[in-house]
Amino acid sequence: MSEILPPTQCPSCSSALVWKNHLLYCVSPSCGSQMQKKIEHFAKTLKIKGLGPSAIAKLDLEDIDQIYSLSVEEITECLSSQKLAEKLHAEIENSRGAPLNVVLPAFSIPLIGKSATEKLSTICKHINDITRDNCERAGLGPKATENLLSWLKKDFYSYYDGMLPFDFKFTSNTSATTVASKGIVCISGKLKSFKSKAEATKALQSSGYEVKPSLTKLVTILVNESGVESSKTQKARESGVTIITNLKQLLEK
Repeated sequence: MSEILPPTQCPSCSSALVWKNHLLYCVSPSCGSQMQKKIEHFAKTLKIKGLGPSAIAKLDLEDIDQIYSLSVEEITECLSSQKLAEKLHAEIENSRGAPLNVVLPAFSIPLIGKSATEKLSTICKHINDITRDNCERAGLGPKATENLLSWLKKDFYSYYDGMLPFDFKFTSNTSATTVASKGIVCISGKLKSFKSKAEATKALQSSGYEVKPSLTKLVTILVNESGVESSKTQKARESGVTIITNLKQLLEK
């Protein structure tokens, strides 16, 4: 039996493939298949019905900004249906003005999904407010921060800025974004007073606390009900952060 050798070139753009975690990837930014998947993800995230893989291929879209330059006539010619064209054009028009909370996760930035975007919306009002310091304040991890800042520099400010029909402003989610009137809390280890961190986070936010997933410089209270002297607890103690061993007692104050 002859040896089966892995491919060395991308079947779409012929660029050299790269091994990552035992899998082969095409990393060429000009790969047509990659861009089609990004356009599919963008359309799905913004809920543009009718702009699936088949329509994207027929419309010969090569980048996201081209979506918003399409006329009904152009869509009709490509899809061979005025009825479908009018429906798709209406869907595209309806997606204009979407807030950054929706738009940012649509760009396929690794580790920047809905959760990371909602965290950013608690700190930033506009895409121009996204900085390394604000990413840290929002609780984004180092890798997510690097991915986002790299995308801003290489893609957004170099191309998309001014090319898309969005104001790139965040909307504040009052149900998930509570003003930290009482303090900023980080939970360390297992809890005894609540079944899960999610349940504890909800209770804290309802009581006027802001909750961070990591021990940032802004954290004023560390919850440690496990009694384990973790590195996070030691760091909090050295930084003068208040350490709480019973969360429910804190909430009763």
